[in-house]
Amino acid sequence: MIPDRIVLVGFMASGKSSVGRLLAVRLGVSFVDIDSEVEELAGCGVSQLFRDHGEVAFREFERQATVRAAETIPAVIATGGGWMSRPELRSLWPDSVYVWLAARPETVLRRLGGDYDLRPMLDPEAPGRSIRDLLAARESDYARAGLVVHTDELSIAAVAERIADMVREENSVEIGRELSE
Repeated sequence: MIPDRIVLVGFMASGKSSVGRLLAVRLGVSFVDIDSEVEELAGCGVSQLFRDHGEVAFREFERQATVRAAETIPAVIATGGGWMSRPELRSLWPDSVYVWLAARPETVLRRLGGDYDLRPMLDPEAPGRSIRDLLAARESDYARAGLVVHTDELSIAAVAERIADMVREENSVEIGRELSE
């Protein structure tokens, strides 16, 4: 039995979009990428949206994308890095399975490969510090997820398979269904 919604949360470059696509295929369900939905709604990329209209505009499009994504079930949903820090968004999907894709700051820095301009929440002059600070600020929100997969040493396929196994093993999926408060 597949839950209606498996919501992947975590920091940038933790693998939410890549893992989500593969996991959706493996489970035979739809895939929704909230950042891609934001780009479609805004008519531009996330970086340009931040640059031209600021974080407030991005967050409003993120809310709209979340409401729109609720219509797609069953689905694997990849959220943006700050999505889990917004209780008003989490509350829209209370019965979903939440999976935190955790990655250490040094892993995130390596995965970004110097492409900091595409990440508007990072200070390109001090990306390592910026990653550590932002991750520390969000970690308690990510920890609300019922399931955690540490992605540092795993391939995208291995993370997707681990999540699929967790969902299958927990047929009722109660361990990951509710957000920790």
